[in-house]
Amino acid sequence: MPKEIITIKDIAARAGVSTGTVDRVLHKRPNVSKSALEKVNKALEELDYRPNMYASALAYNKTYNFYIVLPKHEQEAYWDEIEEGAQACTDFRRDFGINLNILYYERFNNAAFTRMVRELFTAKIDGVIIVPTTLEQTARFTEKLAERQIPYVLLDSYMPDLKPLSFFGQDSFASGYFAAKMLMLIASKEKEIALVKQTRDGKVGSKQQANRETGFRHYMVDHFPDIKITEVDLPLDEEHKEYDGILEQFFNAHPRVHHCITFNSKAHIVGEFLQKTNRRHVQIMGYDMVPKNQECVRQGSISFLIAQHAYQQGYASVDALFNAIVMKREVNPVNYMPIEILTKENVDFYRRTAI
Repeated sequence: MPKEIITIKDIAARAGVSTGTVDRVLHKRPNVSKSALEKVNKALEELDYRPNMYASALAYNKTYNFYIVLPKHEQEAYWDEIEEGAQACTDFRRDFGINLNILYYERFNNAAFTRMVRELFTAKIDGVIIVPTTLEQTARFTEKLAERQIPYVLLDSYMPDLKPLSFFGQDSFASGYFAAKMLMLIASKEKEIALVKQTRDGKVGSKQQANRETGFRHYMVDHFPDIKITEVDLPLDEEHKEYDGILEQFFNAHPRVHHCITFNSKAHIVGEFLQKTNRRHVQIMGYDMVPKNQECVRQGSISFLIAQHAYQQGYASVDALFNAIVMKREVNPVNYMPIEILTKENVDFYRRTAI
């Protein structure tokens, strides 16, 4: 049976005080005698009273300003899914006065990131969701948040030394290891595979991608040490129209490459090139169920996608701030997303939204 609802009148009757006194005790207001406080607390214990946190939060009629800090990105990218999920949770919690502000930073531009942080601290901030840049820059940012006692959630890359309120994302090392295992189910007889990267000044876009590559290489060393891994770089500074030339040159020079892998959401760049040039004997494996990747899976130029529930990450990160700040609840500090593999047979049934 559902537990009977306990009202302020019930508490007042048990304690032998007025309802006004009970109200002052529950909301920790002044002008309550020691005797009355003891009576009310004893009644609360006897009745096993649990406050209705939702009703209390609504009654305060406060507003909360949450910020989400993301890399600048193109449309139909992985980060769009993060944004959509975060906004959906914000809309769901709108009655509690939740506002979400989205800020973007340019990857590899330390000065621009510093300016963005400086501007952010001129605003009223109740909580922040961060996709980390470098460890050093992110640490300087989070130190300032900690000084101001502003909770923050990390997405994408887990940096435990920063002590976030919570983290949402995959175990990136395990994800890379898993990716290698799946790729080798269809490429175990190959002599050479291609690792497609996007870098600037030799650096990939995130710590997550670097950790995936580490996990991937660990599996290959352990199980397929004789297969050659050849890197091909699609520089982040290049226009997409330049990529076709780079890929044409690469595949002409490496005719025995039939399988490729990339650790970001841009597998479709290679997949679309393979379709245009009718290289049906080559396939790529990548990450994230963005629309262009999905279409390449349907067409067969992407063999597998590893999904990491970007929409749910965005949704859950806002919900974590809501529960911690508004509802005063504890939240799980580490939340690893499942590692799921998508193929032509199941890509159209992948559940993208929160339930």
